This record gives sequence, C-alpha cells and structure tokens, in this order.
Amino acid sequence: MAQHILIVEDDRTTRMRLAAYLREQGHRVSEAEDAHEMESIISMDPPELLLVDINLDGKDGLTITREQRAASRVGIILLTARDDQVDKIVGLEMGADDYVTKPFDKRELAARVKNLLARIADIGQAPEGPPPVENFGPWCFDRIRRRLVSTARTEALTKQEFDVMTALTDHPGQTLSRSRLSEMIGRGSIRASDRMIDVVVGRLRKKLENDPTNPEWILTEHGRGYHFVDPASV
Repeated sequence: MAQHILIVEDDRTTRMRLAAYLREQGHRVSEAEDAHEMESIISMDPPELLLVDINLDGKDGLTITREQRAASRVGIILLTARDDQVDKIVGLEMGADDYVTKPFDKRELAARVKNLLARIADIGQAPEGPPPVENFGPWCFDRIRRRLVSTARTEALTKQEFDVMTALTDHPGQTLSRSRLSEMIGRGSIRASDRMIDVVVGRLRKKLENDPTNPEWILTEHGRGYHFVDPASV
C-alpha cells in the first residue's frame, strides 16, 4: 500500500496543487486546512508523513510539530513563505525532519518526501528487539523536553545529541554503524572522514557517563559502530 501523506495547508490552491502532484508520484494523499481537520484525519488514518505550513491560523505549524513529535514518530516537513532562519531552527529543534521555504520546486520537495519516507520505512522494518529505553541506571531520558535527568543533575541535549540518543535507545543492544546513525538522524550517507557521529557520541558520554573514557552505556564496537547497552541485560 502507498504511504500516506497528510498536507496541512490553509491556502486551498497551494494545497490542491501539491496534493495533485504528490498523487501523480504514486503517494496516497489527504488534505487538511487547519489543525482541527488534521487531527480528525490522523485519528482515523494516521499518516507516515505530515507536510505542515508553519503560518496556519489558530494552531500554527510549530505547535503542531511539537505536539505530534511528542505523540508519535510521524515524519514532518515544514512549509513556510517566510525565509526566516529562526523559524527554521525552532522547527527543527521541535522535531521537524525537514524544512522547505516557499516558493519551492515541486521536484525538490518530492525528492525530500521520497527520502524521508524511505528512512521511515527502513526504521519501521528494523528487526524487533527490546522496547525503546526511557530509564537506565540513574538516568531518565526525557524525550518530550529533550534532556537527561538524574537525581543529581539535568543535562539538556542539542538536536544532534537528542537525535543520536533517540536512535541508540530505540535499538538497545543493537550495533548501529556511523553511516546508519547518520541516516537515522536525517543527515543521509556520510564519508569515511566525517566524524560528526563520533563527536556527538563523545558529547553524550561526557553528559551521562561517570567516566567518559570507560563508558558503561554507549559502547564502541570497533569497526562496526556504537550500541546502547540494554538495561534489562545489566
């Protein structure tokens, strides 16, 4: 079955043209003009991907992003007429997967949609294993507020740290390569010289490990990648 895309856009012409184009690409598309209509559709037919205009009347796209990210792992691409870097940063920090500024090239947007849906499908087809980790050792991974909390201290997480932590704790006990982690956090494939994942893991270790040089939770599998220790196995 074709993956379901829900467009949330209050400009009827823009919404209909975009929906028609995505249907031509083989996607199953629903349309909503506001958050209320969107929520009604989601309750009956949850989508794999939301295309959300930031500048909606009533509940805006940033609020929708925050609420939907707290409730599910649905893919989210934000659409806006504003070329505003602050909006982009806020949207991504709230959990949006991508951001496109109007007017946009339909082919470019279609490519972004295709890539995000492929990543969502790939994650959904991963081998079944232990459930995502929320609590481990002295720590609670607060996914809504994007932080690590213990009785002694609270550590806020950057977007990259949160995304890598989420990927690892969603697959406890499974080794994830640097390339796989990069794809899971939306950066696509990486070159062998790209050390971004290593840098982020190093920052996470400094925040959660008693001794970052001798980690207990995020372990390195040399030549393979990283894995998060399954608390149930400790």
